[in-house]
Amino acid sequence: MPEIEPELPDFSRVLVVDDEEPMRHMLSLLLSREGYEVVTAATGEEAVARLAVPQSDVDVVLTDVRMPGMGGLGLVEWARAERPELTVIVMSAFGSVELAVDAMKRGAYDYVSKPFKQDEVVLTLRKAQERQRLRRENAALRARLRERVADAERLGALLIHSASMHRVARMVRKVAAYKTTVLVLGESGVGKELASRALHDESPRREGPFVAVNCGAIPETLLESELFGHKKGAFTDATTDKRGLFEEAHGGTLFLDEIGELPPPLQVKLLRALQEGEIRRVGDNQPLRVDVRVVAATSRDLGRMVEDGEFRQDLYYRIAVMPIEMPPLRERKDDIPPLVEHFVATTNARLGTRAEGVDGEALERLLAYDWPGNVRELENTIEHAVVMSEGPWIGVVALPERTRGRSSTGEHYVMRFPLDDLSVKRAHRLVEREFILRALEQTSGNRTHAARLLDLSHRALLYKIKEFGF
Repeated sequence: MPEIEPELPDFSRVLVVDDEEPMRHMLSLLLSREGYEVVTAATGEEAVARLAVPQSDVDVVLTDVRMPGMGGLGLVEWARAERPELTVIVMSAFGSVELAVDAMKRGAYDYVSKPFKQDEVVLTLRKAQERQRLRRENAALRARLRERVADAERLGALLIHSASMHRVARMVRKVAAYKTTVLVLGESGVGKELASRALHDESPRREGPFVAVNCGAIPETLLESELFGHKKGAFTDATTDKRGLFEEAHGGTLFLDEIGELPPPLQVKLLRALQEGEIRRVGDNQPLRVDVRVVAATSRDLGRMVEDGEFRQDLYYRIAVMPIEMPPLRERKDDIPPLVEHFVATTNARLGTRAEGVDGEALERLLAYDWPGNVRELENTIEHAVVMSEGPWIGVVALPERTRGRSSTGEHYVMRFPLDDLSVKRAHRLVEREFILRALEQTSGNRTHAARLLDLSHRALLYKIKEFGF
């Protein structure tokens, strides 16, 4: 987990806007007792004049809806356009659900009906404070993510940030200049082909072809022909001469992915090609000289396969001259934040979406997950989350279920309460938030069904979702 920066200060200056002087006076006394610094305005126009000056340090606006001239809804729209960082709460003695919904659609954070209890106003401001704090934390998180992406090094398509990946990068650059055979090792999805392409791009062969083949994806009966080519008439369907992948890669690099799947008869022919620098097409007696650098990769334990007689020992030592170990993502979690930022950007470019990133809690879940599918799984997870997100910031609800609060070992997410915070109210909010998240997870985001599980009205759940910023 990245270190959490010191908590940013909550807002303290509130602008009360109401055309009734007794209401302004009462709210000033109430909020001052709660530790807020209060300034007042009698009209929407006066509020705009105060808010529009560059030195204005108002953090939240508490405004009446009906006033002469510019009303509260007009002030909400002005704030959304000119001061989007402001939190605006509206009040009205003519309360209705329609008015509340209209105010929130225009950009208000919350709505209070007059007459109201004093605690109701204070609680609403406390909730707004929590929202501001989360927004500031997200802003700080975004800044840290951008710094990590900026600090990350590029090696071809590989993003290099963690110490273990810097070691990989140094190894790739060191061996790239030589023709020697390289074996790239690592679990599925760690980026073995990307490392092999980077090896080619850093080498003197960069202008030559890079030819990739997955040895486990081609039937054994066709693989020899794919690798070495064949002569016309070599077998029933061989109606013409065919160049093999070794010939296609002449002057460049041949990448043999999942080389552990290579059948024993072809292991012998591959060893001969590597040792002698020549191949024979199927059905041909004449050898062909080829200038090819071979880079092999596997997610299997070739050493164990040699012991079990499944892989030739001489071929193993021939291809493992320069082994490069790609670490799994769970062992380099420092790479997750810049990778997330990168995949959000590439997904936006590919799908035309406009996601800005993941919020702090979603990033915590991504950092806690074990990533058995490694970087490939992370990329697919971010694409899923970008598509499922209902706002610019990806929250926990948008993540695939397997990554929400559980590691790949099946551990459940445990709620964590600050040891030095004994506030029952704040604990209640944490529990409420967690229950809503769980209900949305169980219903795959179906809010009507989730409301039934939570024993809430649909409208109440919508307000809660907006309140918590899901």
